[in-house]
Amino acid sequence: MAAQPSARRFLLLVAMLAGFGLLVLLVPLPAPGEIPQLADRLGPFAPFAAIVVGTLLLVALVPRTFVTLAAGAVFGPFTGALYALGAALLAAALGFAAGRLLGREFVAERVRGRLARLDHWFARQSVFGVMTVRLLPISGYGLVSYGYGTTGARLLPYLVGSVLASAPTALGYAAMGASVTTPGGINWYAAAPATLGLVASAVLVARWWRAERSRRAAR
Repeated sequence: MAAQPSARRFLLLVAMLAGFGLLVLLVPLPAPGEIPQLADRLGPFAPFAAIVVGTLLLVALVPRTFVTLAAGAVFGPFTGALYALGAALLAAALGFAAGRLLGREFVAERVRGRLARLDHWFARQSVFGVMTVRLLPISGYGLVSYGYGTTGARLLPYLVGSVLASAPTALGYAAMGASVTTPGGINWYAAAPATLGLVASAVLVARWWRAERSRRAAR
């Protein structure tokens, strides 16, 4: 694959993402309340299957909200959130690898001007910068993973930032999924995704903006 021309690899990436998008639109997902019945058949293999299937769903551009709700419905709020974060980590790595293999060379050869400066910004990003991008409501989790692979971003800060950015909402959505199978058991968690996500996003964006202004002033 690496020996193929960069344009051909980039077109393959675009076609793959378009195919995943069509699948998400056309194939119905099961309701979170139906998933525990499927997991019961797997017995002790259910945790492993949850992480693997969750990873594949995220790679296929299924929203992370659904994956986390389903994990919470099967395993409860805390264990479900942990498995959902494991799937998010693996999916982030796979999406990054696919974007790097199929799209990085094409992008690096063609970015100019402001796009080049943006690419350099991604290359310099710390964990904090990755968290900022992940928390912004700009796109789905899987699509951002592929996009990061096409930039010059470093792998380790990207993975750590992806998991940390996913953590504030993981427990909240898992708790909401658990409430489907155990109604009335978890109430206050329902506000956690919106509250924590909003607060974290506002804080990170404000700090990023101040850092950018300081850097420009120093220049």
